Amino acid sequence: MPEPAKILFVCVGNACRSQMAEALARHLASDVIEASSAGVSPLGHIEPRTRQVLLERGIAIENQYSKGLRDESIPLSPARIINMSGIPGASLFSGTEFEDWRVEDPFGDDVATYRRICDDIEARVRDLAARLREQLETSNPKRRARKTEPA
Repeated sequence: MPEPAKILFVCVGNACRSQMAEALARHLASDVIEASSAGVSPLGHIEPRTRQVLLERGIAIENQYSKGLRDESIPLSPARIINMSGIPGASLFSGTEFEDWRVEDPFGDDVATYRRICDDIEARVRDLAARLREQLETSNPKRRARKTEPA
């Protein structure tokens, strides 16, 4: 079975959006995503409302922490970077495959906003996982053969 794709989720402070995406990807798509996260200008902590909305969904993030792009725990060559910083990815990640996701920053807002943003990120992570699963299906001849064999 192929290894999960190393996906790096990036936002500005690595305190809200990218932390949510990392946790959701680990929880929902560990079969196809090896998730990590970082911030362009890390705040050094995860916002309490970020933890709260994830815990409401049954997702704990004890082992996650706010870090920058150069942190030693970040994969040196992620397969793809998901950029939620609002800064165009082309100016940050030359030579690396990236996607720019336009996701509102909930920092400093109320918990209802954090919940709404988490819903948005969850839908995007589910979509990314589905696309990665589809790529595996189409790139693996044995899997394709199994799908086309008569029952």
